[in-house]
Amino acid sequence: MTAFFVQDGNSIDYTPSADVTAGAVVVQGDLVGVAKLDIKAGTLGALAVTGVFDFPKAEGLGTAIFAGATVYWDVADAEAKEDSESGANKLLGKAVKDAADDDATVRVLLTPASSGPLSSGLSSSGL
Repeated sequence: MTAFFVQDGNSIDYTPSADVTAGAVVVQGDLVGVAKLDIKAGTLGALAVTGVFDFPKAEGLGTAIFAGATVYWDVADAEAKEDSESGANKLLGKAVKDAADDDATVRVLLTPASSGPLSSGLSSSGL
């Protein structure tokens, strides 16, 4: 079978089962995307899978994340961190700006999923 170009891949199609607000981090398997606009439940929308975003992070002693660090999304805590927690946290990408212990956010360049199977929740037209 021949592959056919569909789109540049900066965003993917996404139809949520519940309303999603702009800025929400959506995890599908190992694929992490960010809703750039509000998406109503059952309505086709899009998730950004590339770009630079400010993600929430923990504050306090020992929570600094420095530029160049690999950053993961902790679904349970709804925050970015450097610890993959043995694969429980999903890869976001690389920090592009230092975030000090007392910073509430870290700036991250998203790294699109490039290996392994994608979640069955993605349409083939959305890749």
